[in-house]
Amino acid sequence: MTESGAQLFARLDGRRSVRDIEPRLFPDDGGPLPGEVVELFGSEGTGKTELLYHFLCRGVLPLAAGGLEVEVAFVDTDYTLDMLRVVSILDSRLGAVSSSGSPASSHDAMVRSCLSRLLVMHCSSSSQLLLTLHSLETWLASRAGLALLLIDSMSAFYWLDRCEGGASVAKQEEKLCRCAQLLTRLLRDYRISLMASCHANRRRCSGASSSEPEWQYLCRPWQRLVTHRMLCSRQEAAPEGGKEHKKSQLFIVHCTSSHSSSSSATKAKSYRTSSFRVTDGGVDFI
Repeated sequence: MTESGAQLFARLDGRRSVRDIEPRLFPDDGGPLPGEVVELFGSEGTGKTELLYHFLCRGVLPLAAGGLEVEVAFVDTDYTLDMLRVVSILDSRLGAVSSSGSPASSHDAMVRSCLSRLLVMHCSSSSQLLLTLHSLETWLASRAGLALLLIDSMSAFYWLDRCEGGASVAKQEEKLCRCAQLLTRLLRDYRISLMASCHANRRRCSGASSSEPEWQYLCRPWQRLVTHRMLCSRQEAAPEGGKEHKKSQLFIVHCTSSHSSSSSATKAKSYRTSSFRVTDGGVDFI
């Protein structure tokens, strides 16, 4: 793939920032800048995927509906992407800003316009993930509107890779390291932002320090990439039944953002804690 210097600058100059994708989640100094990575870490059922759907919809929604109107790529490694859920959230957000007299055909056209800005890819192994990221470069080179990459999840093939790698830690981490190294280059060259979920792993690797934070079980190249980490948890509600119980559950997000300090070479950290509930229309912040 070749391009002239003029084509390169024209492509990169058109890439938009998603820093304002959700001010209620990130510290006051803002969300991810181009080239930065957000990791959503937590156990199953702590709202990670719902947050990714929220980011997806905020990205593709038009400016008039509170979105950023950018193109979004979603890599589904768990084969759990619920497009009906995504359409439901888009429908709710667009309905909130549409006039009551608007025809249904106009509303449907707006939903289709949002979906036209979404690229979905599936993969079922670390090798396929690596190939998918390589193929993504073609899209990044030709579509300046593609500003956000979502991956659900980065840890999907952790145990499969451990089994295939045998006793060698280097072999176990080889494929994910290559994915992280490729992502490092894509983020640097194309100035996109990345948000990825990561499942909690309660069984530590042999030889891991007990003082090491729980989330640091993926390879070092990936850990070095992360600039914003969201620790997701769920506040248990009183036992109830059915749909109402799900709506009453409260989800907590502790966000830690690292950014370079102008006065020193070290990275300063800022923090924010947010809470939300999951409704039919998506994430509802408290």
